[in-house]
Amino acid sequence: MKRSTTLAAALLACAPAIAQDQQGELNLYSSRHYDSDERLYSDFEDQTGITINRIEGDADELIARMEAEGRNSPADVLLTVDTSRLERAKAAGILQSVDSDVLERRIPDYLQDAGNQWFGFSQRSRVIFYNPETVENPPLTYEALADPAYEGMICIRSSTNVYNQTLMAAMIEHLGEDEARSWAEGVVANLARSPQGGDTDQLRGLVSGECDIAVANTYYFARALASDVDGLPDPEDSIAWVFPNQSSTGAHMNLSGGGVAANAPNRENAVRFLEYLSSDSAQEYFSGGNNEYPAVSGVAITDAVARMGFFRPDDVSLSAVAENIPQAQRIFNEIGWE
Repeated sequence: MKRSTTLAAALLACAPAIAQDQQGELNLYSSRHYDSDERLYSDFEDQTGITINRIEGDADELIARMEAEGRNSPADVLLTVDTSRLERAKAAGILQSVDSDVLERRIPDYLQDAGNQWFGFSQRSRVIFYNPETVENPPLTYEALADPAYEGMICIRSSTNVYNQTLMAAMIEHLGEDEARSWAEGVVANLARSPQGGDTDQLRGLVSGECDIAVANTYYFARALASDVDGLPDPEDSIAWVFPNQSSTGAHMNLSGGGVAANAPNRENAVRFLEYLSSDSAQEYFSGGNNEYPAVSGVAITDAVARMGFFRPDDVSLSAVAENIPQAQRIFNEIGWE
């Protein structure tokens, strides 16, 4: 029998007991919440006979829960989004290294932790969007977002947002800390408004005229292409986009991924589940459920994602980028990026 609960409820009361010793089970802690994941999990159960027991909740809370549970944690696998959270889980000591020929063969090196404690299973790019009626010469690189020519034109999320933290960490990796700091200062000087809302709100800012340029992840826009999103009518008619740095480093990529819990009671099943997530069929469910790009090359993408076009991704090691995240947050704080 599957069991699923939110972490908030679990922290207020005893969570449903989930098996730690029985064979044929997998205890999954997941911050994903997409309808397509039901098919993802049911296919794994059908193929393997392994029952998935789920605890679902906010990523940071799940990490804190696993820390608090310590050696008694029933968690076998942690699934979450963003490199920064996966690195946070690694730093907290709640993941373990995995030696898997399947994962090494299927998942590109730049989407793996250097110590094999986490693996990326889908990707998204952080893209520059703009209003084509008001911006004749859009910025073609992340660096150009700091150009004084765009003063008062940019909408972007707060510095506490994990997507911006990882982008800043990538800028540090490519430019060095001093140049990355100058870049961040330039972006702040060009803001059209104080950082607020989520990525979809940055896109809405283009439509409403609050800003002329916005930074957001690809899947937010692809979602608007695929179905109605409030405040984003006819997005292809009102919003244009640039995949940045096509002549240099490539467009910044982030990921959804997971790892085997440090104290996994069903370790073999956990590794088997991660290997399954790298299969072609699972890749289509995993990435397609949120209009992302698969981690494995050659796997089909959704129509909405395809409509955004092809581009050159940045293949910098996200494990190396993750090491810069504490510096990124410190710089944000020091320069006053709210």
